[in-house]
Amino acid sequence: MGTPFPLGKLPADVLARLLASVAPTDPRVIVGPGIGLDAAVIDIGDRLLVAKSDPITFATDSIGWYAVQVNANDIVTTGATPRWFLATVLLPARPAATIGYANRVGSRADEALAQEILNQIHHACAGIGASLVGGHTEITYGLDRPIVVGAMLGEVARERLVTPSGARPGDALLLTKGIAIEGTALIAREKAGELGEFGDEFLERCRNFLIEPGISIVRDAMRAVSAGRVHAMHDPTEGGLATGLHEMAQAAGIGLTIDSEAVPVYPETLAVCRAAGLDPWGLIASGALLLAVEAADAQNIVRALKAEGIRAAIIGQATQAASGVKLRQPQGLIDLPHFERDEIARLFE
Repeated sequence: MGTPFPLGKLPADVLARLLASVAPTDPRVIVGPGIGLDAAVIDIGDRLLVAKSDPITFATDSIGWYAVQVNANDIVTTGATPRWFLATVLLPARPAATIGYANRVGSRADEALAQEILNQIHHACAGIGASLVGGHTEITYGLDRPIVVGAMLGEVARERLVTPSGARPGDALLLTKGIAIEGTALIAREKAGELGEFGDEFLERCRNFLIEPGISIVRDAMRAVSAGRVHAMHDPTEGGLATGLHEMAQAAGIGLTIDSEAVPVYPETLAVCRAAGLDPWGLIASGALLLAVEAADAQNIVRALKAEGIRAAIIGQATQAASGVKLRQPQGLIDLPHFERDEIARLFE
């Protein structure tokens, strides 16, 4: 038997080998499975269908809303509009570990719990113009918390498709909002008892990061593609911004040089990461959108995003593949670190 994997994503090299053995044979598949590829793209005629599936496995009292957001995020990285959502809702047969659910709707699966999750999904879909169109629900043995596996479908005109392989040397790299929004909220929501050095007001502000600045990048992506030439977009999630950058480079076959001091990191994130002994560069980072754009359009896109109240910064540039993925620090260039698993996984072992 091999060495068991730690919590988090499969190691990238292992996943690449597995995916190579199941490559799609249908010629209508424009973008299939691969490292750094946020969503599948399928040619269905006059428009392109974009598909994504992602689960919410962390305990959270906003699980239905959360599932819609993370799936919609990957859809919009292709330039597509999220349209149709399917949800597989798995509910625990025994008392749930989630404090929020236990306090509000009971400690095990019942109608109130199912209704709340479905209401969250419905309202989240309505908020982005999508519809809940199907899925599955069941009470599942062995769970101590709800799990929602979402699948979002979207559509995009052929000429407006953006793919992860579109980044090219000379592109400017942009990042919206900052890091690590989702990780900060998760730590504050699930590990508040271990953060006693912070006051209630600080922890509540961190918990509310899901809403403000928010984990949705739908507005970010739509505004960016309308303001300039966007060659590639990526949603840095598990493994944080560092992993997202490596994935973008691998998908496009390019190098990257990142200015460490240009990357915006929320002070709340720095504080909770220091307290928990985590590196924010490897912390789950939903809420930030990574873009490779035509260098001449970079400032226009930044201004357009800021006009919509969306923070944005130029954090580096794309280079030739031979240059590798580098991080520019005051003392010089170093290789951008790899995170074999998300930093937050260490808190849940």
